[in-house]
Amino acid sequence: MGAHEIQAKSILIKRKYIDSWFVSRYGMNLYRGCQHNCAYCDGRAEGYYVDGEFGRDVCVKVNAPEILRRELDPARRRKPLKGGYFLLGGGVGDSYQRLEETYYLSRQALEILAEFGYPVQVLTKSTLVRRDLDLLQRINRQSRAIVCFSLSSVDERISRIYEPGVPSPGERLEILKLFKIHGIPTALFLLPVIPFISDTEELLERALQAAAETEVDYLIFGGMTLKEGRQSSYFLNTLSRHQPEFVREYREIYRGERWGQASGEYYRRLHSRFWRIMRGESGSGGPSNGGSTGGIRGAGTFRIPLRMPPELFGDLLDDKDRIVVILDQMDYLFQLRGKASAYGSAARAVARWDGPLSDLIKPGIRIRGISGKAAAVIGEILECGTAREYERLLRYSMGVSSELPHSAQDPS
Repeated sequence: MGAHEIQAKSILIKRKYIDSWFVSRYGMNLYRGCQHNCAYCDGRAEGYYVDGEFGRDVCVKVNAPEILRRELDPARRRKPLKGGYFLLGGGVGDSYQRLEETYYLSRQALEILAEFGYPVQVLTKSTLVRRDLDLLQRINRQSRAIVCFSLSSVDERISRIYEPGVPSPGERLEILKLFKIHGIPTALFLLPVIPFISDTEELLERALQAAAETEVDYLIFGGMTLKEGRQSSYFLNTLSRHQPEFVREYREIYRGERWGQASGEYYRRLHSRFWRIMRGESGSGGPSNGGSTGGIRGAGTFRIPLRMPPELFGDLLDDKDRIVVILDQMDYLFQLRGKASAYGSAARAVARWDGPLSDLIKPGIRIRGISGKAAAVIGEILECGTAREYERLLRYSMGVSSELPHSAQDPS
């Protein structure tokens, strides 16, 4: 395994707009490359410019703590950093991959974030994160911390094939339980689900049941992208060795789209299946040709929020970012139902808006991308910090309520 020590010029990744999936504007890659060597990882794609052989060679930014401290120091900044979580994980390398046992870069980063009082969200596949339970408890007490684990399936055999360098799904779920017991909010990222392999009705329900038993605070669900080039070649070679019967079907749904997206029809069927299982509705149908539970339990079985719930982010954000996150969450929940909405375009319009927020809802003023219904939601968020339609949609998506939100009938 090749560890290549390098000197970084910068560490903090700054996003122009708030990321509603992570409720974050800032992240960091302490390592470039990843020893987990997941077959589906899009970090392998050429566009990420990871040097060497992905899965074997990793660049270690040995001066990352020093650079991060300088970048976070308020005495060196002309403007304060925006609110939201600092993301430790994701990108082009897991911050808790095996090299972290040697270099301690993630622990040092957490110590610096704790010193400056910033909230933190960790996303990992590695059980090594339990080493830093003490630090994450400290951060959670003073600002807030969330620990998230990602997995593509709860099936041990599938994980061994497609996630060869990581602990088993069961081990990851046990660590989530540990953090939850110690009072730290947790989340399960059920992504990417692997087409025709881990997207069956049976496996999706098993994953939701595991999430419910682990008592995660929320769940993020998503399909798989497959970019042409190194990522696609590596994954399809793995697929050919273990489940060659699906190669033709992959050729049909992945057609060289720029960002590696599968066909829209596949994603619609996938989202429909997941939504029905989440809601406890039978006869889900779905994108795969296998796996049926033989009857799904009644509505309200799982009751897991499908994005970060407002109690974990509402007090961290300014009004503008809070509006963007809520509108984007609403749009996502409509997409899961297979419905289009105007809330996504409204979120983007608000993110780009530089004027007074009150102008967004002034009578007689029309802002491109913001419909009348979206404007009503924006006005309510400005007044109350949330919106009734948003709260209804959250309860409905969790199966807590059978009341269809008003905008669900006409979300435009």
